[in-house]
Amino acid sequence: MVKPPLVLKMGGRLLQDQNALDALLKVVATLQTEYALVLVHGGGDQVDAWLQTFGFSTQKIDGQRVSPKEQMPVITGALAGAVNGLMVARAQVQGLNAVGLTLAAGRSLKFSINEKLGAVGIASANDGTLINTLLQQGFVPVFSSIGQSDDGQLLNVNADIAAAAICQLVQGQLVLLTDVPGILDGQGQLIKTLTSAQAEELVQSGVIKGGMKVKLDAALETAAALRRSIIVAGWQQPEDLLKLMQQQEVGTCISL
Repeated sequence: MVKPPLVLKMGGRLLQDQNALDALLKVVATLQTEYALVLVHGGGDQVDAWLQTFGFSTQKIDGQRVSPKEQMPVITGALAGAVNGLMVARAQVQGLNAVGLTLAAGRSLKFSINEKLGAVGIASANDGTLINTLLQQGFVPVFSSIGQSDDGQLLNVNADIAAAAICQLVQGQLVLLTDVPGILDGQGQLIKTLTSAQAEELVQSGVIKGGMKVKLDAALETAAALRRSIIVAGWQQPEDLLKLMQQQEVGTCISL
C-alpha cells in the first residue's frame, strides 16, 4: 500500500535557527524513501523584522496578521524570497530535491479574501496537477505562504491554513511543527489527544487562543476532510518525527 504524502508545516523560531533547521531537515531527508514530502513554511518573525525596516507597524487580530495591501511587497519579499530561498537551500544541502513555490503556483490553491485583515487569503484546494507531477518525479515542493486573488493581487496566507489546504489537495498526512511540544492545557502540560468536542471546551475557556487556535482550526478542518488524525508537535527534537512515523505518540494527536 502506497503511503500518503507527508505534509510538514514549519515556522516559528525554527526558521531563525539554521542549526535546528538543518537538524530537522536531515531527519526529514531520511523519510523520503518511504514518503513523498511537501514542506510549507511561514516566517512571522522575519516579516516583522522586514516591516520594521521599511517603517511599517504590525497588527494581529485573533492570531492572524493584518496585511494592508501596501505592505504586501515587503511581506512577499520576506516569505517568498528570503525565507523560501533559505528553506530550499538548506533542504538541498540535506539531500532533498527541493523546489520553491508560492501557493498559487500551478493554481494549486484558490483564495478568497479576508477583508477584515486586508490582503489576506483564505486558502482551499484547487488543482493538484503541478504538485502531484513534482512528487511523482521525486521533487520536494517547498511552499511559502503567499497566494493571489483572481485578479492577481498578492495575498498573505496563514501558513497553518495553507498547509491544511495543501494536505487536502494531495490527500496527505499533516504535521504542524511549532515552538511548543504540542497543544498545552491550562497548566502548561501537553495534551496528547484532542477531539473536536474537547477542543471546543478549551477554546471556550480561553486556554486555546490566538495563533494556536488558528492552528487547531486548520487541524480540525483537515481531520474532518480526510478522516485522518492530525499532529501538532514541537520541532526541537527532530528524532520525534521518526517516532511519529513509527506510530509512536508525539505531540498532540487531533481527531474528530
